[in-house]
Amino acid sequence: MNPTANGDTAGVRVEIDDVQSGAVRPRPVPYVGKYLFLRVDDRHAGRALLRQLTPLIASGLPEVEPERDAWVAVAFTYRGLAALGVPQESLDSFPQAFREGMAARAELIGDVGESAPDHWETPFGTDDVHIALSILSSDEARLEEVLDRAGAAYRDAPGVRVIWQQEVRQLPTGRTTFGFRDGISHPNIEGIALPGSNAQEVPIKAGEFILGYPDETGHVPPMPQPDVLGRNGTYVAVRKIHTNVAAWRRYLRANSSSAEEEALLAAKMVGRWPSGAPLELAPDHDDPELGADPQRNNDFLYRENDDRGFRCPAGAHIRRINPRDATIIGDARMHRLIRRGTTYGPPLPDGVLEDDGAERGLIGAFLGAHLERQFEFISSEWVI
Repeated sequence: MNPTANGDTAGVRVEIDDVQSGAVRPRPVPYVGKYLFLRVDDRHAGRALLRQLTPLIASGLPEVEPERDAWVAVAFTYRGLAALGVPQESLDSFPQAFREGMAARAELIGDVGESAPDHWETPFGTDDVHIALSILSSDEARLEEVLDRAGAAYRDAPGVRVIWQQEVRQLPTGRTTFGFRDGISHPNIEGIALPGSNAQEVPIKAGEFILGYPDETGHVPPMPQPDVLGRNGTYVAVRKIHTNVAAWRRYLRANSSSAEEEALLAAKMVGRWPSGAPLELAPDHDDPELGADPQRNNDFLYRENDDRGFRCPAGAHIRRINPRDATIIGDARMHRLIRRGTTYGPPLPDGVLEDDGAERGLIGAFLGAHLERQFEFISSEWVI
């Protein structure tokens, strides 16, 4: 099949109005939001809650004042589906990784030592998390309006309770707690009229991200049964990741002899300069104009000019997460993820090398139709 100009592929059309916006559309910039975990103790109350939330859940690719939109997305755990009364026959049709959950597979994905489940913030990794809600917006007033409506729904459900919540927002710098611009890369998905962030990327099969469509193998993967339970859905791994900014800065200081060397070392570890300019296009120094240009800051491949990693090291974060066309064992397109990162906590003041005790980091949401060969493979084989 030949890609068309708008990123679609002939003969493949995703039923986009049945797909949650939060699954396919890049998050807003700037952003403010909240994540919530809910526990369902009464399935009737849980179902009533979902009926009230449904009008708030954004689907498709709305284009009316997107900067004032608020995106509500909902996800369910295996235990959550059981708590809502999904029949066991249907529950058994989900893949093993989803049924077992992340904590049970911690060693497989590299969550050991300080990152082992015993050290996770409650209720992560427990059977208590049934429903996950995310609400993101560029507009604080719109966010509060939607939060009030969503809050009214679960406050009125006596058999449902909020067991965890986390506010997120873009820092005033527009960067992560480590000081780097993020939210740059987004895949080009066939059948969706939403261009990817890399014009050189051939559209990736919709079935790599959304259930019910052919994937890169050419086949439609198995779906939870009945089809209505899975079609146009996806899987998401939600992570709360603490960032030890002081330790990062101390490492850079100890392994550099000047501020310029510190900046270069940090860029080599990330694969981009703080502005977002990629080493592949700006190997010697930061280029803020390039970093701020969404038409150029992700428009590159590796094989032709940097297959061996002299510009952007093979161990750099962006190259481990997405090797693009670099020569690797296997097909990188079968391990592509949709990645959403949002920041929580205050920035560590510039120049501070000791931790101040504040909680800071990111909430990561990693989406794909194949938990094992996408999220788990990347975590265990490429990132570690």
